[in-house]
Amino acid sequence: MLYSPVESPMSSLSAYFMENAASTLFRLLLIFLIALLANRFLRLASGLLVRPAASQSRADQAREQQTRALASLAYAVASKVVWAVAVLTAMDRLGISPIPALLFLGLAGLAVGFGAQNLVRDVIAGIYIVLEDQFAVGDTVQALEVVGKVEQLTLRKTVVRDVRGAVVTMSNGEIRTVANLSRDWSQAFVDVALAPDVPLERPLAALESAAAELRGDAAWSQALIEGPRVLGVQGYDRNASVVRIQLKTLPLRQDEISRELRRRIQIEFQKQGIPMASVLRYELANAQRPAGEAMPPSAAQ
Repeated sequence: MLYSPVESPMSSLSAYFMENAASTLFRLLLIFLIALLANRFLRLASGLLVRPAASQSRADQAREQQTRALASLAYAVASKVVWAVAVLTAMDRLGISPIPALLFLGLAGLAVGFGAQNLVRDVIAGIYIVLEDQFAVGDTVQALEVVGKVEQLTLRKTVVRDVRGAVVTMSNGEIRTVANLSRDWSQAFVDVALAPDVPLERPLAALESAAAELRGDAAWSQALIEGPRVLGVQGYDRNASVVRIQLKTLPLRQDEISRELRRRIQIEFQKQGIPMASVLRYELANAQRPAGEAMPPSAAQ
């Protein structure tokens, strides 16, 4: 008579554990592989945030560096999230409850969030500044009543050197409204105040002559986009008649061209013997006027 061998309980238990160990190892490897693929995808997606420099100018190069920094930050944060999820999933597969780890991470995140509210706000604002291309290093901006050139821009702060030469550091979260004075074109107005009893025909003709002379000068015409254009009488009262001239220039060239226009107007008026009270310039309506600059008679009322 033949007897079939009986499998011992110890061998059955060993086979069971080996099978479970192989299954668990396979699942852990699968989790690790998925995490690697997710990080690979995140790396490619973050690369889409980078804006290659359109030229070799300092502003374009700085803008590319800023977008690269933003892409690197986005990838670092997303990658840490992916690995955290992978570790928690692996713990669950190993029979370790991930709830304590989740509670710890939640409490830690809550504490960091309360303690670093301003930092988080500044970083989020910096992300919007870079993504929306509001300004870059090298641009001249007006923000928080400060006008100057941007010397440094990070996700947390903006450093501007103002007209006094002072270095002003501003938190990005505090910048609610910013005026970029370096984009596309700049505009200026030159006001000429005349005695009210002077007939306007000769002064207007003299202003047109000075404006045409400036437009025809190759040394200045390259920086002009539009004008100078004599708009006409801007204001009139018993003290003076104010005639306004408008001009559009390349970014940040309006000051020097306005000074040149004033010089040519003075020469033209002296040549024709036309009395001139003063020549004034305005950047924009309600803009701050430089110290020592007089107000027009019409604005002094």
